[in-house]
Amino acid sequence: MRVLLIEDDAHTAAFIAKGLREDGHAVDHAGDGRDGLFLATTERFDAIVLDRLLPGLDGLVVLRTLRGAGNRTPLLLLTALGEVDHRVEGLRAGADDYLVKPFAYAELSARLDGIVRRARDGEEAAPLTRLRVADLELDLLGREARRGERRIELQPREFRLLEYLMRQAGRVVTRTMLLEAVWDYHFDPQTNVIDVHISRLRQKIDHGFARPLLHTVRGAGYRLGE
Repeated sequence: MRVLLIEDDAHTAAFIAKGLREDGHAVDHAGDGRDGLFLATTERFDAIVLDRLLPGLDGLVVLRTLRGAGNRTPLLLLTALGEVDHRVEGLRAGADDYLVKPFAYAELSARLDGIVRRARDGEEAAPLTRLRVADLELDLLGREARRGERRIELQPREFRLLEYLMRQAGRVVTRTMLLEAVWDYHFDPQTNVIDVHISRLRQKIDHGFARPLLHTVRGAGYRLGE
């Protein structure tokens, strides 16, 4: 797969490009909006990773220009702007998905694969804005969780933890995976931070319901599902 990376921060660009190349992808990099728009309109790419805040041309300007010209290349928008209005603005401008900084490479890779797969399968590359597992639903734009008719109040870290578990629903998620994806740790801090957050999250999403959804897989990790 050939990926166009439009990112002005050298450290972030190097981090992403290294991961993509290790996964076997070809990467072209542009350090500002003007160069990125030029490459996107003169070369053929399988996917675009676009930073929201860019010098030269803002990322949203690049995105709207591409979509206005009929360019439907699957596009993942990176943003440090986590507010709902900013995410909605990016999705309405034509992004296929978004990722809020800071992020783990594994999540970027999974989301990029997802938008490319949808495009190749001939589906409309609609952004994923809700996650559902059984009667548990997570609204990614409204930042709201519900199980059945009950609204669940989540702290930001709990929301991020639940989102990751729901995206991996049915699979066993290890402590290492959680540390990298949710806490952005690439080492084990040797604390009980995961146990504490899992316990709080389980109390919020399972307490009072007949069927527990958050399971501990002894010696392996955790699994969300029926």
